[in-house]
Amino acid sequence: MTGLSTLLIVVGLFLAGGIYSFVKQDMPRSLIVLLSIGAGMCLVAGVLRLEVWN
Repeated sequence: MTGLSTLLIVVGLFLAGGIYSFVKQDMPRSLIVLLSIGAGMCLVAGVLRLEVWN
């Protein structure tokens, strides 16, 4: 079960890096907000899976 948790955390961190890149490139704010929500959801889901099932 930790494989999925690790994957979710890695995807969340990847999206967080994308947010930083998009902010530097002056991308539309709505896209940045969507990436932020997605990154937060992936990170929270990954951490919760680690806490609940381990």
